[in-house]
Amino acid sequence: MTRSLQGCKVAVLAVDGFEQAELIEPRRALAEAGATVHVISQKPGKIQGFRHVDKGDAVDVDTTFDKAVAADYDGVVLPGGVVNGDAIRLLPQAQAFVKAANTAHKPIAVICHGAWLPVSAGIVKGRTVTSWPSLQDDIRNAGGTWVDQEVVEDDNFITSRKPDDLPAFNRTLIAQLEKQRTA
Repeated sequence: MTRSLQGCKVAVLAVDGFEQAELIEPRRALAEAGATVHVISQKPGKIQGFRHVDKGDAVDVDTTFDKAVAADYDGVVLPGGVVNGDAIRLLPQAQAFVKAANTAHKPIAVICHGAWLPVSAGIVKGRTVTSWPSLQDDIRNAGGTWVDQEVVEDDNFITSRKPDDLPAFNRTLIAQLEKQRTA
């Protein structure tokens, strides 16, 4: 496999209750492409994943929001999970991180309920995005346009609906990071 993202650093923002596949699969795909991937959360140690409503595996946290700086990363991944999405959207440090990444025009890859964080951070206005269908009212109320598609790329945003969309989500994220590196 080509290691086209060698030297690239990507932040995955998550807390307890993340959808396991939506963190594990992008992290794996990015690492296979040569990127360094850091899981960033509000507390050190481990965070608990879920497979929909069933408890999944815990994942090691690499650093915490109070120590991480968006400028140190080339892109951001926001996995879903209802519990994760609802909790992380309320964290001012998580909101500040995605706002800073967006201001710096870094790729922000969001899947499923992960869209709640950009909504609460105020960065979906004027964007076309997708998500888990139950978030469409939140996205529209925040000034975004919601569509039901496997993957949507709108400038630096990459969005998908659910774990079944992960292959297209990962390909699009890696392609956008590669494009950014050659720009």
